[in-house]
Amino acid sequence: MYDWLVLGEWIEIAVRWLHVITAIAWIGSSFYFVALDLGLRKTPSLPPLAHGEEWQVHGGGFYHIQKYLVAPEFLPEHLVWFKWESYATWLSGFAMLVLVYYLGADLFLIDPTVMELAHWQAIGISLASLAFGWLVYNQICKTFVSANQTLVMVALFIVLVGMAWFYTSVFSGRAALLHLGAFTATIMSANVFMIIMPNQRKVVADLKAGRVPDPKYGKIAKQRSTHNNYLTLPVLFLMLSNHYPLVFATQYNWIIASLVFLMGVTIRHWFNTRHAGKGNPHWTWLVTVILFLIVAWLSTAPLRTPPAEAALSPQASRFAQAQGFEDVVSIVQGRCSMCHAAEPVWDGLHWAPKNVVLETEAQIAHEAPRIALQAGYSHAMPPGNLSYMEPEERAAIVAWVRAAGGI
Repeated sequence: MYDWLVLGEWIEIAVRWLHVITAIAWIGSSFYFVALDLGLRKTPSLPPLAHGEEWQVHGGGFYHIQKYLVAPEFLPEHLVWFKWESYATWLSGFAMLVLVYYLGADLFLIDPTVMELAHWQAIGISLASLAFGWLVYNQICKTFVSANQTLVMVALFIVLVGMAWFYTSVFSGRAALLHLGAFTATIMSANVFMIIMPNQRKVVADLKAGRVPDPKYGKIAKQRSTHNNYLTLPVLFLMLSNHYPLVFATQYNWIIASLVFLMGVTIRHWFNTRHAGKGNPHWTWLVTVILFLIVAWLSTAPLRTPPAEAALSPQASRFAQAQGFEDVVSIVQGRCSMCHAAEPVWDGLHWAPKNVVLETEAQIAHEAPRIALQAGYSHAMPPGNLSYMEPEERAAIVAWVRAAGGI
């Protein structure tokens, strides 16, 4: 079982690394092309049908870029498509969702103090919500396709606020905010897969057939690309939120998540206005700082901690009944609970790190996988071995986990 534990950990590391790499590629290309599009200039030397051009310098060379609003008169021999950055980001992100939250539902997805759910119910809600997000968003875009795009963004924001409340009413705080990020990222990736790429293929097909492409396809694709641009920063924040209990483990976590979307809009508005050469709206940074301070203030609400009397899951029961559990309880309470407590006694700590509380037998059994990884198989905890956990004690934790049949 030890080998499977280590293998599972390395698979998760590899998939997480892949997710970060592909996200960097997607976000980088997205930000670049939006900035390029906003910075295009019309000049007398533009070829027919060209919308604008820009000269750029990078890596010791000069680049001359021209954009065709609909399409050129002929199809270039070499055409680069930007799509796999988006697809790979979503696929690797969904793989992380499965590895961490579906396979570790007891630990990360389900919180009995929020809602009692079976594994299949929680996973079903997760999957259905991702599909629901795309269907609702796509309908909003189709309904308001010719309206002021600000109206579309307001309607989308209302949906996101509603989903933030819904997720925090169903899942653990950590899973709720992560799911809100996945909900938004699914919309973004579906924009590429379901709208932007099919529209571009229609334009290419028209060029190959000698037809004049309909400009509406480019207009619709531009609308979805702009939405993706404004949603990117909130998604990044939500994906990082699971490392910070002050974000996900407070009673106002759904309001915090909602305000993060507004901060994403204000930050991108500044960059987009600058790239378009329309001035420096410095007021956006003041608004962003004010919103961030409100978020920080809301985060001071008492952190949610699992009650000691909560019923043990089947996995936690297995660890609680395994040989050596009593010894491990004594070790953890002596070496870890001064920090991992509802009210930590370690100087400078005001809440349990990562919202992990290890004061009772039930809590220790519930956190068995993380205890094994952090303090048994590795020496990550206690940090700097500040509580002087002995090698024999780490060995006892490993023996206990193995006696329970591993993870």
